[in-house]
Amino acid sequence: MAFDKINRRLRIKRGIRNKIAGTQEKPRLSIFKSNKGIYAQIIDDSNGHTLTAASSMEEGAKLNIGTCKEVGKKIAEKASAAGISQVVFDRNGYLYHGKVKALAEGAREGGLKF
Repeated sequence: MAFDKINRRLRIKRGIRNKIAGTQEKPRLSIFKSNKGIYAQIIDDSNGHTLTAASSMEEGAKLNIGTCKEVGKKIAEKASAAGISQVVFDRNGYLYHGKVKALAEGAREGGLKF
């Protein structure tokens, strides 16, 4: 049973990953959120390769909604440079709210389609 936040998130993450997977045509946009930053990767699960990545550490700013939106735009920019236009969004067990939602909206504004 999940009695704390970390175990709860990991249980939800396992359920999500059983349902979605990235392919070459439609890779997976996975996020990770820590207390100091937010990270986004576009992953091809069929080959096990990370195609591109972006993080708030590249921006050098404090972690807030605006920074998360910029990370979303940056990952979309890098994805379009790599020839990727559609992805599967993997929220990695986090609630689709706040910083996670801002990153997703930034990626959509940048041109990625979920």
